[in-house]
Amino acid sequence: MIAVRGLTKIFRDKKRGEIRAVDDVSFTCPAGRIYGLLGANGAGKTTTLRLLATLLQPTAGEASVADCDVRTQPEQVRSRIGFLATSTALYGRLTARETIAYFGRLNGLSDERIAARTRELADELDMHEFLDRRVEKFSTGMKQKTSIARTLVHDPAVLVFDEPTLGLDVMAARAIVRFVRDCRDRGKTVLYSTHVMSEVEKLCDTIGIIHCGRLVAEGTQAELAARFGDTDMEEIFVRAVGATEANA
Repeated sequence: MIAVRGLTKIFRDKKRGEIRAVDDVSFTCPAGRIYGLLGANGAGKTTTLRLLATLLQPTAGEASVADCDVRTQPEQVRSRIGFLATSTALYGRLTARETIAYFGRLNGLSDERIAARTRELADELDMHEFLDRRVEKFSTGMKQKTSIARTLVHDPAVLVFDEPTLGLDVMAARAIVRFVRDCRDRGKTVLYSTHVMSEVEKLCDTIGIIHCGRLVAEGTQAELAARFGDTDMEEIFVRAVGATEANA
């Protein structure tokens, strides 16, 4: 469902010159699996996700989402993907229900389908208590659940989450992690970006460690443990990054 080959994105800055935000990245993620993109802030995670969501054009390489090419079929990609970005804002004067309906209409859904999807998502995300309250009065967790619901209202086959638990308390973060796992169990393809080691351990079928724009290690947790001689995900990450820097 997601296939990435040699994906590269270069930005040019007057002061810093050429910046390779994503550098020759390749990976695949089939249906019904979660691929975890693990990296520190500035590692290239968000740029990679924006390329796959067709918000940015690649400098080089190829990528397809649900058999649609991100370069030549951007509209088809967008119709098949749900992208939760860290920087996406909500309209404070709308209720959660109105927010979901608004984005449902943007995705071409009928009123009947929007109503049905709103009920389904409110059940899955435990939103009924605040569904008809204005977003401006919400806690961070409520806002994130609303953002997820509006992202998935059109029931896309591929879900892309960019640090979805950032800034959430423990209970809200657990609810989001549980929901993502349920999406995988329903056959969705999930690309999950994070720097939280425990989330990777709980969720991801395959883990890609990204550092300075490059994918420096990839595999299941068991495969990475065997490669780096440790079962602790934090230690694996440090060793993978350290090995890359030592060879630079």
